[in-house]
Amino acid sequence: MSELIDRWNAVKQRISKCAVAANRKVDDVSLLAVSKTRPAEMIRELAGAGQVEFGENYVQEAVDKIQSLQDLDLIWHFIGPLQSNKTRLVADNFDWVHSVDRIKIAQRLNEQRPAGKPPLNVLIQVNISDESSKSGVQVSDLDALAQVIMDAPALVLKGLMAIPVAETDPVLQRTVFARLRQIRDALTLKLGIPLPILSMGMSGDMEAAIEEGASYVRIGTDIFGPRDYSQTSR
Repeated sequence: MSELIDRWNAVKQRISKCAVAANRKVDDVSLLAVSKTRPAEMIRELAGAGQVEFGENYVQEAVDKIQSLQDLDLIWHFIGPLQSNKTRLVADNFDWVHSVDRIKIAQRLNEQRPAGKPPLNVLIQVNISDESSKSGVQVSDLDALAQVIMDAPALVLKGLMAIPVAETDPVLQRTVFARLRQIRDALTLKLGIPLPILSMGMSGDMEAAIEEGASYVRIGTDIFGPRDYSQTSR
């Protein structure tokens, strides 16, 4: 067994252990393998071991890999900041978008989603830590964006995503993830539709995220090893 598969199995074991400790069903927490900057061959190897869902941050790099792996039945998630001039490529090639944070982006994805494809699964990225340098909608603007997505026939609103400020204290980690869950629950009541998905937690804080209800944890380095950004194509 390769080091890649060993690391992947170790991450899955961490997820299972934490889910059980939090009195959650293991199957309720999905592992999203963040494959940005990684070659298609590594994705193919993981797919052969059973990993189905992959997250990408850079549009052109991701599209190249998606096209080269069309023979595999994979689910592709776009999780990075999305510029207006890249929405068509994302609408054409991805199954999920975790990082919708502006009405303009939602409208473009809706307009550009090919008619023959199922609606695009959408998560709203919330700027949960109120960082000026981070993407994400402000909580005060969340309702309006959610309503636009709900009214878009080519989009399906599934829940929320956040990338909080990095914390090493598990109590502080849980506090911010709990806040996102509470915001999701309040939005669910306002809209009157189920919003089952919370995309939150990465390698350094996924245990806290799972304890607070994460549906997807986004794990890159702990699966693939250290990254080499010198070859990145956006």
